[in-house]
Amino acid sequence: MSTEQLKTEAERPVAFTVNGQAWRGWVEVRRTLADVLREEVGLLGTHVGCEHGVCGACTVLVNGQAVRSCLMLAVQADGCEILTVEGLSESTERLHPLQESFWDHHALQCGFCTPGVLLSAYALLQENPQPTLEDIHEWLSGNVCRCTGYQNIVEAISDAASRLSAEKGGR
Repeated sequence: MSTEQLKTEAERPVAFTVNGQAWRGWVEVRRTLADVLREEVGLLGTHVGCEHGVCGACTVLVNGQAVRSCLMLAVQADGCEILTVEGLSESTERLHPLQESFWDHHALQCGFCTPGVLLSAYALLQENPQPTLEDIHEWLSGNVCRCTGYQNIVEAISDAASRLSAEKGGR
C-alpha cells in the first residue's frame, strides 16, 4: 500500500464555512470538530472540557443547531455553516447584545464555560426570542458551570432577549 493510499484512507478533504469564512483542509477522519476548529482553523474560543459531550464547553452552531463539537467528527461538518463564539459579534468594534449582557450582569467568572453557554443561549434566542426563566434553565441544563451558580447567566440571557427584541422593534 502506498503512502498516498494511506493518506487518503486516514484523511479526507473537508470544506466548511466558519463565522462567514470559507475553510478547506485535509483532516484525519478520527479528529473532532473541536480539535480542528482549535488546532487547524485557529479559533481557540471553542473549549474542550469533558470530551464526552456532558459539559457543553465545546458547543458551536452547525447549520444553526447547537452541537457538541467534541462529539462531532470534523468530516461530518463538510459543507456546513459553523458559528463559534468568535463569530457572534459582527464587528470587532462592538460585542453582540448577548455578550454585552453577560458583561453587564457579571455572568462569568473563570470564563471556561462561557463560549459554550453563549452559543447555547444564542441558539435558544434564535429558536425562542422571548424565553421564560424556566425555558432558560431548561436550555442551559446541558452546560456545566462550576463557578457562577447560574443566576447571573440566567439574568443575562433574559436581559439579552429584551435587548434583542428592542433592537428588532427599533429597526
